[in-house]
Amino acid sequence: MTTEKQKEVEAIQRVVARHVATHPVGRNLALIGGFRYRFLDDSVRTSDDIDYHWAGDLEEKQRGLIDSFRRILLPEISRLLGYSGRVDALTGPDADSPFMRVVDLSFWKDDTPSSRIEIPVEVTRIACADPIEIRTAGGTIYATASEGDMIESKVIAIFGRTSLRHRDIVDVFLFRDRFRSDSAERLKSKLHALRMNDNDIGKKMRDFQEYSDYHTKATQEVIDTQLDSEAAAQLNDSGGGRMILNTVMSILKQYISLEKTDESN
Repeated sequence: MTTEKQKEVEAIQRVVARHVATHPVGRNLALIGGFRYRFLDDSVRTSDDIDYHWAGDLEEKQRGLIDSFRRILLPEISRLLGYSGRVDALTGPDADSPFMRVVDLSFWKDDTPSSRIEIPVEVTRIACADPIEIRTAGGTIYATASEGDMIESKVIAIFGRTSLRHRDIVDVFLFRDRFRSDSAERLKSKLHALRMNDNDIGKKMRDFQEYSDYHTKATQEVIDTQLDSEAAAQLNDSGGGRMILNTVMSILKQYISLEKTDESN
C-alpha cells in the first residue's frame, strides 16, 4: 500500500529520473520497468528501483552515473528535499552479472530516525525490436522503450529470471493492452535470440500450474504491499492474486507457443 514514506521515495525517484534525463550521462538511457510505468503511465503499482535500458558498455555507464550522481544529484536532493545521501556501486554476487550494473543510492535525514531510503538504479539491456521512443512529463523529455518492447520484456522476465519476481506478473496484468498484434512473433524471435527454448518455457508454465498456491500467494503479496490502496481493494474484490495469476497464464498461452514442448514430453 502507498505510505507516507513511499511518497518520499517517489519524490526522490522523480528527481533522479529528471537528473538522468537532463544531463549528458543520461543521453539515450531508456527508462524501463515498473517505475517507468508508475511515472509515465500512472501505474497503480509502486516501484522502489529505477531501471534503464542501455545498448552500450554497462560498466562504463555505471561509472558515469556514479560520478554525475555524486557531483550534481546529491546536492540537488539535499537542496530540494532535505536529504543527505551517498552513491555506491553494487557489491556482492550480482555485481558480476554481465547483464546489468547497479548504482545504489541511499538517502536519509540527519535529524530523523528511520528515515533511510534506498533506491537502486539498474542499467541493463532488454531485447528491443523498436527504436527508442520519447515521452514527456512536466516539460522534460524522457527516452524510453516502446510500449511493445516494454510489455514483451515483462514476459521475457517471467520466463528468464532465475528467481521469478511476481511484480512482473502483476505488470503484465495491468498493461496487457500494450501487446501488439504481432507480439507472438516478436516474442518468438526475442526468446530465440536469448537462447530460451520451448522446453525451458514449458517447465516454467508447468511450475505455475503445479505450484499455483505458492504463485497465488506471492502475487497477492505484491497486491497488498505495492499497489495503491483503492486499486488493491478493487482487485481483492475481484479475486486478488488467484485472478491475476489465472489471467496472466491465459495471456502467456496466447503469446507463447508451447506446441514443440508438448510434443517432446
